Amino acid sequence: MTESIFEKLKALPPFQQQELLDFAEYLVRKYGNTEPEKKRTAGSLKGFLIYMAEDFNAPLDDFKDYME
Repeated sequence: MTESIFEKLKALPPFQQQELLDFAEYLVRKYGNTEPEKKRTAGSLKGFLIYMAEDFNAPLDDFKDYME
């Protein structure tokens, strides 16, 4: 009784094979990343924006019909 996991998988009907593979992909996505996520810190993008147009807050011409 030394069947490999692949032999057992091949013995299943196709719909059960797909269900098992979907579950395996889910487990890899959920538990596959062993590195902890980096926490975001306030101010980490300070100095990132180096240019902003002078008329950034000016009304857009496309919305003139809606503005009075």
